[in-house]
Amino acid sequence: MVSIKETIFYDDVIKELNYPFGDVFIFEGIVVSEIGEGVIFSWSKYGKLISEDIAMYLGTTGKELIYISNRINSYSVLATDWLKYYKNNYCLKSYYVVSSHRSGDLNYIIENLFFKDKIKRFTDLYVAMNWVKNGLLETG
Repeated sequence: MVSIKETIFYDDVIKELNYPFGDVFIFEGIVVSEIGEGVIFSWSKYGKLISEDIAMYLGTTGKELIYISNRINSYSVLATDWLKYYKNNYCLKSYYVVSSHRSGDLNYIIENLFFKDKIKRFTDLYVAMNWVKNGLLETG
């Protein structure tokens, strides 16, 4: 797995948000996150902060954004917290997960139960980014 910082796409980052628990990279229409090893990602501890920071910077609730979770580290997501994003009026155009971690399979399946649309999964960041940049979006 490769960090966005180690790719040709890093030159297109318009804003980088660095937190003790991970990094978020904002592109035109795309947000890529890289969360730290062992983090238990919840709405109240991390999601709300990231969502508010992105919303403040871009002036959006996310409905025109594609979010790519670049899982270069192994961490957990509280899947039921997707409901809290919706309750707080945050939404996404599409949500993609990039992971080669077999341990993330169960988390991905559970997340799909609570995310309103289909989560597209990739094993390669380059493929995911090119998928988005070439307009091959899957919504709903």
